[in-house]
Amino acid sequence: MTVKHNSNLRDSLNSIATHPLQSFEWGEFREKTGIKVIRRGFEKNGKLIEGFQVTIHPIPHTPFFAGYLPKGTMPTEEMLQELKKIGREEQCIFIQLEPNVKKSSIYPSPLRGEGQGEGRLVPAAHPLFTKYTMILDLTKSEEELLKNMHPKTRYNIKVAQKHGVAVHADDSDKAFEKYLELTRETTGRQGFYAHTEKYHRLMWETLRMDNVIATSPKARKQSHTIEDVIRDRRVVSAKGGAPRDDNNNQLTAHLLTATYQNKILVAWIIFVFHDTLYYPYGASSNEHREVMASTAMMWETIRWGKKLGLKKFDMWGALGPDANPKDPWFGFHRFKQGFGPELVEFVGSYDLIISPMLYQAYKVVDKLRWMYLKLRK
Repeated sequence: MTVKHNSNLRDSLNSIATHPLQSFEWGEFREKTGIKVIRRGFEKNGKLIEGFQVTIHPIPHTPFFAGYLPKGTMPTEEMLQELKKIGREEQCIFIQLEPNVKKSSIYPSPLRGEGQGEGRLVPAAHPLFTKYTMILDLTKSEEELLKNMHPKTRYNIKVAQKHGVAVHADDSDKAFEKYLELTRETTGRQGFYAHTEKYHRLMWETLRMDNVIATSPKARKQSHTIEDVIRDRRVVSAKGGAPRDDNNNQLTAHLLTATYQNKILVAWIIFVFHDTLYYPYGASSNEHREVMASTAMMWETIRWGKKLGLKKFDMWGALGPDANPKDPWFGFHRFKQGFGPELVEFVGSYDLIISPMLYQAYKVVDKLRWMYLKLRK
């Protein structure tokens, strides 16, 4: 069944989505960037029980496309058949799937069949998401969280506090412009690829909390500041119910800043979706690194998530259990690791082949492209 675009789709799709990248709001953002978004779903007894959204991306200098389905469910036979149909209709060479499913004895791998013929699932030629992430349990007390940290991390928190580093939720335009400035500085300093400024502006414009709420059919009943959200949760909790946020079925973005001597040194964009806090984007200044502003930011973000009554903090990617110290992301991995999260492994990234011959050609060209980009560094 095709899921139609209507005012009820936001809640129905979000109710079964398990990650921000499958949320209705994320799809709206991707549409604003010029990417085609296709939503599908399956009903049972008139109720949506499974759904997904896939984005369609043009392959440069060709008339063909690649599909991308990040952080969905484990693909069922019905889903794969629907994806093959979409792939053929949209002239896709392949559709990449990266299920938001932990690897286990129940879900060891979604690989399907042998060879690389049409309709086969094979290990992705170029995975986009890391196979691992780090997740922190926010239901633990602050004392327990501190106890589980690396001693050096606890020490750095105290260093930041001693220097008076202040962390605030700040969704102002001024703070966002500083975030963009720090992003340019960070990418230039560390030499990695980042999304364009236009991408970040459209993302923030679409997902910042007040804009998401304004487009909701329940807007008049919703909270409009993060302080209101916290207060609403406390009121419900005081009445004997579980802390909640009426907006938690929608993806919202929030900007946090770490300031030292009235200067923003660190700026992060944080996502809230269902019961989980996510850390997808962050940037920092190279100035005053001795005050440990990034460590203060992470700790206060954890405390902020707890105040919202959230249960988990997904740190949005990590290296594996045997991380290589020479990996360019090792420092970031170790920074996250210092806060005592659980290292979680997913089933991995897979390509659903739509056109076998073109897929083989694509892999060769893509490999050469990445070799060229590495040589340019």
